[in-house]
Amino acid sequence: MRAQTLTQALNGHDTLLRKAGLILGGSLFIALAAQVSVPFFPVPLTLSTLAILIVGLTFGSRLGAAAVLAYLAQGAMGLPVFAGGLNGVALVGPTAGFLYGFVGMAWLAGLAVERGLARGPVLTALCGIVISALLYIPGLAWPALALGKSAPDLWAYWMAPFLLGDAVKAVIAAMVVWGGWTALRARR
Repeated sequence: MRAQTLTQALNGHDTLLRKAGLILGGSLFIALAAQVSVPFFPVPLTLSTLAILIVGLTFGSRLGAAAVLAYLAQGAMGLPVFAGGLNGVALVGPTAGFLYGFVGMAWLAGLAVERGLARGPVLTALCGIVISALLYIPGLAWPALALGKSAPDLWAYWMAPFLLGDAVKAVIAAMVVWGGWTALRARR
C-alpha cells in the first residue's frame, strides 16, 4: 500500500507510541508557532495557521486533528500555548472561533491529502488557501454571535487584515510539505 501522508512515508506503520509522539510533537509545533505573532487587535497575526496546515498536510486528517485537540487541551489546562502566552482564557475570548476552527482546518488539510486532492505544490497550495478561507466561518461566527460584533467590524478587524497572510502561509505550507516529499524521494 502506498503511503498517503508524509509521516506514513517516513515512519511506515504507525504504532500507538509513534502516533502519541506525533500528536504531542504536532501540538508543541503549533504552540511554538502561536508565539510568533504580530499584535493586531483584537486578533493577533500568528504563524498558527501555517503550523496547522503543515501538521494536517503531513499527518493526515485524524492525527492532524488530534494534534490540534491536544494543543487546545494544553491551553485549557492552563499552559501558555496560545498567542501572547495566553492559556484557557483564549478559549472564550475574541479568537475562540478561530481556535476551535483549527481542528477542522487540520482535519480538512489531512483529508485533502488522503483523498488525493493535494497533489503537487500548486494543488496543495490551492487546497490550503480554500481551507484557510473556510476557517473564517467559525472564526467570524464566534465574535458575531458571542460578542455581538457587526459585519463591518468583522471585516475590518477579524478578516481583511489576514487574507493575504493566510494565502502566503498556505503557499509556504505547500512548499514545506512538497519539499519534504522531494527530499524523501531523493533519499531513496
